Amino acid sequence: MASTSQPLRGKRACKKIFWAVFPHVCFILSLVIYAFLGALMFSHIEGNRKVNLSEYRTFLQNLWYISRNLSDNMTENEEIFKEEIHKLLNTAERDWFVNPKDRWSFFGSLFFCCTVFTTVGYGNTYPVTRTGKYLCMLYALFGIPLMFLVLTDMGDILATLLSKSYNEFRKLQSKILASKLCSGSTCSKAHELRSRAHSKVVINQPLNIMEFLKSQSGLQRKRIKYRNAEIFEMLIEREIEHTKQAGNKGIERWSSCPELARGKTMSRVIENFDKIGKQLEKLDVPIVLMVLVIFVYISCAAAILPKWETRLDFQEAFYFCFITLTTIGFGDTQLEHPKFFLFFSLYIIIGMEIVFIAFKLGQDRLIVLYKKVISFCGEKKMPSKKVYPK
Repeated sequence: MASTSQPLRGKRACKKIFWAVFPHVCFILSLVIYAFLGALMFSHIEGNRKVNLSEYRTFLQNLWYISRNLSDNMTENEEIFKEEIHKLLNTAERDWFVNPKDRWSFFGSLFFCCTVFTTVGYGNTYPVTRTGKYLCMLYALFGIPLMFLVLTDMGDILATLLSKSYNEFRKLQSKILASKLCSGSTCSKAHELRSRAHSKVVINQPLNIMEFLKSQSGLQRKRIKYRNAEIFEMLIEREIEHTKQAGNKGIERWSSCPELARGKTMSRVIENFDKIGKQLEKLDVPIVLMVLVIFVYISCAAAILPKWETRLDFQEAFYFCFITLTTIGFGDTQLEHPKFFLFFSLYIIIGMEIVFIAFKLGQDRLIVLYKKVISFCGEKKMPSKKVYPK
């Protein structure tokens, strides 16, 4: 029986882990599939479009006409010719000199889709056709909420990791301080009381106070005050053990029935979906710690990015990563190899989540500050109560 129960427990544990991870994997896979479908759509629409050469020919004719007049009249009306050339160059479009299939390849379109639903929008790649513009609006309408859902879900994971790490650090810090401040005699007494409080009693039958007092003969030699306290603690401990055993038996009963187990599993999966965003609301770590995490996170990418983007140094790469993770996306810094940066998309999503958590913490701190300021101003403006003599 023991050999067969161990594989069953292992299978149940694997199922619990699978259904616990299922919502997170579902969101990430949905975003990946959505990005790939968008890349196929935009590469087909924008990559196969025909370039309008009539406007390009008109541009060349006007440029030739201005250059001819400038050569004939070099000294006369030079400022007018400069203004005309400046106006003509502003009408030039970059798409005239680039093959649409080269720009809107699969990876180029995938990079464009990532900039759309992450709301970065560098501006160096944009749809030109009317159909592409309409589909871009529709694509962003569904892609941006999906991206925010992934960010919220991953925010719970990061918030849990940050909270546990910070709490463990605080516990370790408190233990170190306690060990320094605690003397030997007081520590030994506290350890003895703690060991008595956590002493476990094995029980297989319902509680019986008379039998319990007969079995605990060591208590009769102590004072009445301490004896009653220990009896009370042990009774509570036995009650907890008894309820745990009863609960485990109940779980085994419904686990033996597949229909009940399936219903229980489905309810747990639905509860996992309902808990999205709850851990992020409970996060309470210092804002300075989050700023330090962001600085280290961007610095790591800024040190790696110049390896394939040779035109960027550390400062330019740091600026580019910050503009990207904050979804500002000016587009003033362009990448020569966006394919490599596309494989960096997991870094972008996690970085956006870290920045989002920092903004959330900053927002909470600002709300607390506003409340303090308003309450302080309200107390100042409140008229003081006059006390009249009797």
